[in-house]
Amino acid sequence: MGFDVVALDAGRLDDYLLFFDRVAFADNPDWADCYCLFYHVPGSEWEQRSGARNREEAAALIRAGSLSGFLAYEGATPVGWCNANRKERYALLAEHKKLWDPDEAGGRVLAVVCFVVAPTHRRRGIARRLLSAACEAAGAQGLVWVEAYPRKDAQNAAQHYHGPLALYRELGFTVHRDLADYWIVRKSLAPGA
Repeated sequence: MGFDVVALDAGRLDDYLLFFDRVAFADNPDWADCYCLFYHVPGSEWEQRSGARNREEAAALIRAGSLSGFLAYEGATPVGWCNANRKERYALLAEHKKLWDPDEAGGRVLAVVCFVVAPTHRRRGIARRLLSAACEAAGAQGLVWVEAYPRKDAQNAAQHYHGPLALYRELGFTVHRDLADYWIVRKSLAPGA
């Protein structure tokens, strides 16, 4: 059976919550309280937050159109997620000035911060399809770049939540900056790039 990838909107809130309630972290229960809210919260607040609070706030952000990304489905079942949003909407990224270039004003960058694929559906091209959808949507929105942050030392699926460098290279991303623990990779969406 094939996979469909669709943009998250308020009409898909129940699918999003189902995915994070039961599927996303079936093999990594230590992260089950995240609801993919980590990058939307200032770093100083994260340790005091409960799963119930994260779930409630993720739902509110989805209803408001502030938490965005893409869901992958097999039939009617959500099996994958990519958190992709305008870079300036991520509170945690805003705290780390080393991630920003002086010419980034004006909201021209879509940041991809997280992939979660159901344990039963990994290594089937779902992350690639999710990333392709994010790039296509960013281009349609008139953004200039898609940016991501693959970790250098990732050893397992949980640590690859940013996606592996090889995935980005396959889809035309290049290393924009080489930092101690991860790369900043970018794909230009400018015509002729």
